[in-house]
Order: sequence, then structure tokens, then C-alpha cells
Amino acid sequence: MTRNRIDVHHHVLPPRFVSELNKLGVEWTGGPEVPQWSLDLAHETMERHGIASAVASVSPGVYWGNDAAAVQLARHSNEFLARVVHDDPKRFGGFATLPLPNVDASLRELEYGFDQLNLDGAVLFSSQGNRYLGDPSYEVLFQELERRSAVVFIHPTTVPPGGDATGLHIPYSLAEFVFDTTRAVTNLLYSGTLERYPSIRYIVSHAGGTVPYLGWRLALGEVRPDLRAQVPQGGQHYLRKLYYDTALSATEPVFAALRQFVPSSQLLFGSDFPYVPNRLLKAEVEGLEKSAVLDDELRAAIDRDNAVALFPRFAQKEILAEQATSA
Repeated sequence: MTRNRIDVHHHVLPPRFVSELNKLGVEWTGGPEVPQWSLDLAHETMERHGIASAVASVSPGVYWGNDAAAVQLARHSNEFLARVVHDDPKRFGGFATLPLPNVDASLRELEYGFDQLNLDGAVLFSSQGNRYLGDPSYEVLFQELERRSAVVFIHPTTVPPGGDATGLHIPYSLAEFVFDTTRAVTNLLYSGTLERYPSIRYIVSHAGGTVPYLGWRLALGEVRPDLRAQVPQGGQHYLRKLYYDTALSATEPVFAALRQFVPSSQLLFGSDFPYVPNRLLKAEVEGLEKSAVLDDELRAAIDRDNAVALFPRFAQKEILAEQATSA
């Protein structure tokens, strides 16, 4: 087993954050039981599965209909995560949480998270209330993310809008998560956001939802003149620039689709800890290590190399360690 993985889909659950969500009386995980989390458990799990470093995010999102509460919870979450990163920067990185749909507060939190807390990127959830990423009201936020050439981790909303309208009694995590992710990516595409802000690097959770499988069909929107104007380089061009993580997706059919759809440089390891139990995380790692679809070079790229290209400070830690050893 490799011992140097970088996990880009790794969650931290601050105790106060969990307590506040539990008070809402909703199934905020999207289906799974509320997981246990602690730094000791994170360290143990990472060691067991060959994860050297994790770029963590707080999940789920902080907006549950109350702007003021979202602002407070985002600040608490970011400061908690920043302490984790500060105390162990070789092992942890972090994505800042933003209190969308409040754009002004999100801009303030983005500045604080990047400039004061030195976090590595931002996590954006696929939807907030009835607004998806790419909504016109979010334009100024994407302008700022572009100015910073930010890394943005797109995670599904755990209670997707309209999820109950189906009348199906199926946990959102099984199907709605991937559909909500696909809706968000499609809206980013045809709102022209991906064209206007090409310097933002997006990581899309769970192998992009259904995007690799439906990519050609999603790109058919370009046959309409109004939509084609938003994707002048062709729909698939933008979808192939996104990064896709392997969380809950490390299977041969998914790897085959990803290899056909995107360059090998766009694939990243993700675990979804602690929402996945150890047996599933073990299956994810074995799916990667035993895949007949992947060769050793691509495996190494997914495990670490592609993440280092996005988060070069982890490479810097390696260099300093090597220099210290040779001194």
C-alpha cells in the first residue's frame, strides 16, 4: 500500500458545529448516521489507509434558512479548521466554508479564510435553498475567486432542493447527491461561469456525480444559440477542465468513464471520511490499488501527484524533509 496519499475529500466535524446542526431536528447528513469524529480518529484512519495528508472541509454547509446563524457557524468552522491545519500543516490543509447565499458575508469570510487563516481553498455546496452555483447573484463571489485563482471544492448539498418532491423514501446520499452535483455543474456551464472565470480550479465530489457518464449529453445544450454563447469552446471543453475525486466512486466502471472523459491530470483521491466507515474506505483504497483500468503511473497521479500540483505546499514539505534528512 502507498503511504503518501493526499485526500481531497476529507471532512472535519467541529463539536459545536455538530451540536448546532442536531438542534435543527433535520437529517442533516443526507442519510448516514451522524459519524463520530475526532483528530485521533482522523489520524488513525489516515495511517491505516495510507493517507499522508488531507485537505479537509467542514460538511455539510452552514446555511439552513438563517443568514445570521450561517455567518456565525462559518466563522466558527473556519477558525476550528485553521487550528487543525496550523497545528499539523504537513498532515492537513483546509477549505474555507462560506455562508452562501449571503454574498457580502461570503466575500468577507473568503478574505478572512484566505488572508488571515491561510486556508488552501474554499468549499462551495451545490445549492443553497433554491439557488445553485452559477446563480447570477453569486457573480461577484466568482469574480473574487477568479482573482485569487482559487481552488474550489464542490460538495453536494445534503438536503437538496426538491428532494422530497419525488415522494421516494430513499436517502438523499444514494441518488440526490449525485444529481444535485450534476445540476450545479450544468448550471456553472450554461450560466457561462466556467467560461468567464477560467482560473478557478474546481474539484467535483464523487467523480462528478453523473457528469462523466452524461458529459456528451450535457454538452448538447450548445445546439441552442443562447446556450452556445455561454460555452464558446464547446461544452465538453469546460467539463474536461474540472477535477474529479474518487470518493465513493473507486470502481472499474467509474475509472473507465473517467479515463475516457478527462485527462489523467484531473483525477484526485477522495475518501469522504468520516461519513464512510472503515470497511468502505478500505474498499475505496483497494478499488484504486487493484484496478485493472489504471496503470501504475495513473495510480500515482491519483494518489498524490495531481493533488500536489493543486496544493504545492505539500511538495514543499517533502523538499524540506529531504533536505533535513540529508543535512
